[in-house]
Amino acid sequence: MSDQADSQRPRILRLYNLYRVVLGFCLALLTNTAARDGLLQLSNPQLYEIASWIYLLVNVLIAVLLHRGRRDLHLFLVSVLDIFLLGIIFYAAGGPGSGFGNLLLIPVAIGNILLHGRIGLLLAALASLAIIYLTFYLTLSYPGVSQGYLQVGVLGCIYFAVAMFVQRLSRRLRQSESLAQQQAASLASLEKVNQLIIHRMRTGIIVVGTHNKVLQANEAAAQMLGKPIIRGMNIEELAIGLAQRLRQWEETPSIRAMPFHNHSGGTEIMANFKPLATDSEETVLIFLDDNTQIAQQAQQLKLASLGRLTASIAHEIRNPLGAISHAAQLLGESGELPAADHRLTEIIQQHSKRMNKVIETVLELSRRRPSEPQLVDLGLWLEQFVADFSAGSPQEDRLELDIAGPGIQTRVDPYQLSQVLDNLCRNALRYTDTASPYKTIWLRLYLQADSELPTLEVIDHGPGIAEEHVPHIFEPFYTTHASGTGLGLYISRELCESNQARLEFEPMLPRGCCMRITFAHPKRLL
Repeated sequence: MSDQADSQRPRILRLYNLYRVVLGFCLALLTNTAARDGLLQLSNPQLYEIASWIYLLVNVLIAVLLHRGRRDLHLFLVSVLDIFLLGIIFYAAGGPGSGFGNLLLIPVAIGNILLHGRIGLLLAALASLAIIYLTFYLTLSYPGVSQGYLQVGVLGCIYFAVAMFVQRLSRRLRQSESLAQQQAASLASLEKVNQLIIHRMRTGIIVVGTHNKVLQANEAAAQMLGKPIIRGMNIEELAIGLAQRLRQWEETPSIRAMPFHNHSGGTEIMANFKPLATDSEETVLIFLDDNTQIAQQAQQLKLASLGRLTASIAHEIRNPLGAISHAAQLLGESGELPAADHRLTEIIQQHSKRMNKVIETVLELSRRRPSEPQLVDLGLWLEQFVADFSAGSPQEDRLELDIAGPGIQTRVDPYQLSQVLDNLCRNALRYTDTASPYKTIWLRLYLQADSELPTLEVIDHGPGIAEEHVPHIFEPFYTTHASGTGLGLYISRELCESNQARLEFEPMLPRGCCMRITFAHPKRLL
């Protein structure tokens, strides 16, 4: 028997035991002469009384002791015993005319539900033989009793018909149940796959029900919002910015929501909404996308266009600039040139070198290779960077390293990170306090408490940046230094964005600057 039938067998057996106990109780009641007066004419009242009480006691014991029996042998013996005792009661009640032969239909039917194949048909054969033999023996013992061989023969045929019908019906039910269970298993497996896909998606997904309660969310949504998502929590508890954009969408669905930051240093998130109508409640499906990735793609297109343009312009400028510089150099070597004109040639040389440096920087920007991120232990990498930087810098330039703990990792291109940090450190040393004989800057590495994002700060205690210059420091070609190109911080931010990191400026009090790099989570795929 299949597992599905086995699961239903205890329930059917309990009902069968209950039926036999109730039947035995009813048969025992008919042992009372007053109760059966006018209802039943017994051929052997004494035998009927003994058989009825035995039938009741036996079935009570079976119901108590064998209510959990699942073996085919136990079930077969119970059915045979039932047929045997009901056959004796059939004989004592007067044979075919009493109608007790119909009571054998139930054990035959139940036996063919619980037992299949030939063993089920054997029960029908035993029941048929029992009533035929008892009818024949009854006519010999009591010649006055009417012969009901035809009725008994028809009843025996009914036993076999019931056995075959029940077997066919139970077989179909088992097949249907097996198919239903297979389909349920397939649906459960498909649901698990869907859940796995949803939880592994890089797009954050949140399902919001009535009263803005969170019904479901995936892992990417929790990472973007920077906090665990608990089923049933209000959307305002999760993200106030997201709740505001949800209300805005409900009022005017045609207006595209603006991106938002859920916490300081968090990723810039773009939210999109889709209504879902279900039978139980109105739900909203929220898609969260990391806007830095979209900005990164746009930036790549912008840089590609800028690279083609600057490469052609730089080529056209570089040759005339070289001729101007060479001519100024020859002119400065002339002995007949006045001192004032010598100063003019030096100015020409100085600005030619500056322009050439700008051209080289622009060409480097246009030829920049794509980032190749890899998992990096920032603590170990910084120790190596500080050693290499100090070896190539003057002795008065010092880098102090402060690492909050071991094992701080992120996914970043080490070569591009080295470019960014080298540029930030040299800028910090250039503008740091010159009153001390040593110029010191601090590198501080830690994990943000709320989002657990790796963060690196480059800190100096120089004069700082004037407030009017702060909004423009990351713009290309913007500089306050006479010999600067205005591309250092711009390129540094571009390199950070290509690695899904953010470069931000924060003033230090009472003086100084802090350049903060917030890296991507190490589990995020770039």
